[in-house]
Amino acid sequence: MSAPVLSAATVTAEARRRRSIAVISHPDAGKSTLTEALALHAHAIDRAGAVHGKGGRSGTVSDWLEIERTRGISITSAALQFEYGDHMINLLDTPGHADFSEDTYRVLTAVDAAIMLLDASKGLEPQTLKLFDVCRRRGVPVITFVNKWDRPGKAVLELCDELEQRIGLRPTPLSWPIGEAGRFVGLLDRADASVRTYRKTPGGANLAEETYFEAADAARELGEDYATAYDEAHLLEPVDRESFLAGKTTPMLFGAALANIGVKQLLDTVLELAPAPRAQPTDDGGANAEPGADADAGTEPVARAVDTPFSGFVFKIQAGMDRNHRDHLAYVRVCSGRFERGMIVTHERTGRPFATKYAQSVFGRDRETIEEAFPGDVVGLVNASNLTVGDTLFDPDGPSVRFPAMPAFAPEHFAVASVRDPGRSKQFRKAITQLEQEGVVQVLISESRGDANPIFGAVGPLQFEVAQFRMEHEFGAPMRLDTLGFSVARMVTSEDLAEVRSSTGIEVVRRPDGAWLALFRDIWHVRGFERSHQKVQLIPLDASEG
Repeated sequence: MSAPVLSAATVTAEARRRRSIAVISHPDAGKSTLTEALALHAHAIDRAGAVHGKGGRSGTVSDWLEIERTRGISITSAALQFEYGDHMINLLDTPGHADFSEDTYRVLTAVDAAIMLLDASKGLEPQTLKLFDVCRRRGVPVITFVNKWDRPGKAVLELCDELEQRIGLRPTPLSWPIGEAGRFVGLLDRADASVRTYRKTPGGANLAEETYFEAADAARELGEDYATAYDEAHLLEPVDRESFLAGKTTPMLFGAALANIGVKQLLDTVLELAPAPRAQPTDDGGANAEPGADADAGTEPVARAVDTPFSGFVFKIQAGMDRNHRDHLAYVRVCSGRFERGMIVTHERTGRPFATKYAQSVFGRDRETIEEAFPGDVVGLVNASNLTVGDTLFDPDGPSVRFPAMPAFAPEHFAVASVRDPGRSKQFRKAITQLEQEGVVQVLISESRGDANPIFGAVGPLQFEVAQFRMEHEFGAPMRLDTLGFSVARMVTSEDLAEVRSSTGIEVVRRPDGAWLALFRDIWHVRGFERSHQKVQLIPLDASEG
């Protein structure tokens, strides 16, 4: 069945109250902790966890894989949805570790704004810079939250200068810390000069106790600290939504996520400033888009408008969330129209109908059946084994559509996988297929080694560790990984295969999509080959494009 027809105004109204955001940061800046704190303030959970589960607190809801809980790092992307006021927030927590930047990139295709989380003591760090660059290229506006202000850190104006000088983003403060990092007195509201002071709760599992002071009272109570904060905050220009959406400025807030300080102000900022879902670019330039309103008033749709019939794309595949059933979950970002559980949609890549009977909302590891969803929402389709990352789904009663494919990051680490127990070969093959569909690693088949010994390609070595852990603990197929001495991959055309195969020191492999790759020791090896084989075309794999 197809979804019942709703008026364009109804769909647009639902889209307008959605906010779909991701949190980006360098490892250990407090990203999963902030995600939990946001959910706590929205009353989506009763107590916030801690990444390492310290002090009797459980691990975070968003870090649900066993290896995440034991290592205290985020290596998968979690989707959390909760209501806050009259709005619905879709919050995508992303892997913080640099080895999993590919998963993070995919998440950034599914959101409309990002929260850039900075450690007060470190400022802009390498992974933050890389992810911000992706946001900038994709036109994703960024809100900045400076975390850990209750610990020693950089001077506040130094952090502001860093944003402007290093990435050309002008900070426009909404809140301003009273007291330097490590001597946190409270937060100044730049708009009305009021102040909130906080009393931490034990372990930070509950909301911090807050005391409110109007401007005059704050000036009297806090004296020079207040005057300094007021003067510093007003050295910078106020928030301007137009320049924020254009990627020229970043609304800036301060706090301490572990203590649940400054988090409510961040939530309110998301509702007030972050854009609602908008028309999504398509691979056909929007030729199939119907006329209609965008979620943000006054914007002419240029692609798939939010009020057209249902469409969406798969941005993530995840298995192992229910270890009892070996399930396979496809995360779908709804781009337009109304999704209704049970509707029959068209799978654009195959042209075949796809049933959505088993549709669920995803809250970390917890799931419940979802009956409907609107633009900006994330729907989990269970046991969708024939879906892959980048696939488009759409209502067959509406115009066809194809959203842009998601590029893969070029692997820089390679290892040969082999099953330790030949009696577990069937489980080994099934698990390899599942990990490849999820994007945990890129699975390559070597001409010389065959299907029984696939080559794993990864952005970083931690991906190999995760693959080994999951093969043993989720799939019951322990494997051995032998590292290969390659660090560069280049795509090769079928016309040039023979010449590449005849060269020594190069391994030729095939991707699941049929593309041929040549593996080289390093970039100098590539350049040497190009000098001696000038007619051979070696095509770089560059995931940063697009």
